[in-house]
Amino acid sequence: MEAFKRLTRAVGDMVRFRDHAKPRLTALEIFKYVGPGLLVTVGFIDPGNWASNVAAGSDFGYKLLWMVSLSTVMLIVLQHNAAHLGIATGLCLSEAAMKHLPRPVAATALGTTVAAAVSTALAELLGGAIALRMLFGLPLPAGTCLTLVVVLWMLFSKSYRRLEKYIIGFVSLIGLSFVFELSLVHVDWGQAMAGWVTPRLPEGSLPVVMSVLGAVVMPHNLFLHSEVIQSRQWNLDKPEMIERQLKYEYLDTLFSMLIGFCINSAMILLAAAAFFSQHISVAELDQAKALLSPLVGPAAGLVFAVSLLFAGVASSVTAGMAGGSIFAGIFGEPYDIRDSHSRLGVVITLVGAAVAILFVGDPLQGLIWSQIALSIQLPITILLQIGLTSRRAVMGPYANRPFTTAVLLVVAAVVIALNIMLLIDTLGG
Repeated sequence: MEAFKRLTRAVGDMVRFRDHAKPRLTALEIFKYVGPGLLVTVGFIDPGNWASNVAAGSDFGYKLLWMVSLSTVMLIVLQHNAAHLGIATGLCLSEAAMKHLPRPVAATALGTTVAAAVSTALAELLGGAIALRMLFGLPLPAGTCLTLVVVLWMLFSKSYRRLEKYIIGFVSLIGLSFVFELSLVHVDWGQAMAGWVTPRLPEGSLPVVMSVLGAVVMPHNLFLHSEVIQSRQWNLDKPEMIERQLKYEYLDTLFSMLIGFCINSAMILLAAAAFFSQHISVAELDQAKALLSPLVGPAAGLVFAVSLLFAGVASSVTAGMAGGSIFAGIFGEPYDIRDSHSRLGVVITLVGAAVAILFVGDPLQGLIWSQIALSIQLPITILLQIGLTSRRAVMGPYANRPFTTAVLLVVAAVVIALNIMLLIDTLGG
């Protein structure tokens, strides 16, 4: 009898251990996995996207909504692949490159990615500064410094879990802001539905299309996703755990990219309903806020500026995290804000971007040059990622299948071609 009791307790312990180690496929467990994808979504709704979307809606109405659909599909494919690497190897993209490539090659490639992260952070901090100028009349240098201080405080004083909650909160508030904005204007939903699924290139629209589609996949976001997805790992030494983790990640990525799709679409819908219908072309975010107030109401302009501030701060935080992750990976370490290499990477990314803004007299020129830097670096990151995820020596049994690699290469070719076109157009302009 005593032996039977001991056996019963042992079985109970095994069941409890199994339940702790193995997530159950329930709605609650799926919800617990939401988070890493939303951190990546912030890069999809950063101030640069705001400017492009407002221009698209004000100049072409609902006709360019299809580019949000296409960019979301491309983003899902590449971001899922980046997260796949993090789950299957336990390494971020930066660590995997240092481990599996010749060190000089990997270090050179990652060095260009750190520079791209700085360029990204420049646009994000500038977006926060522009929002502060809208709200309080602060000069751009002062707004940049204030945004930088807030972002560094959030990164250095908060754990990843807290940061994730803050970012989810910011994304939620941005989404609710646009729901409010759309409630104030009349949207032609028939034209909108057609715009989402009908590719069209109205005369003069190519630069706007390229600016949205070409910039949607950002180098730092691919590195960031491969890093932060590991915050959800459970006993990944077991194949069944990896398989389940991959399913959760895919749901998280789909859900998060859908949120990004909705917010980006809302920006175009708002601009189309408020500006295009009045034959008003909007080239700058300051102009959009100034015009919304008399056209729609004072609350609309205020909400627009506040949500832009949330977007600037949130995207600056994720840009800093990405820079810290890339830099730490060069030393073969995961991102950990308590570690000196991660902290140094964050400082290089954010402070470097802020200093660049202070020395750039024209904000528009700053955004142009940051886009040029991303256009040049992006092919390196995408091809690096596909090369790693397609190798069994890196991924083991989870390496990309030939069909998956072919799809990734097609998406990569489209993204790279658009960025090259954007680069040529920018330099030519």
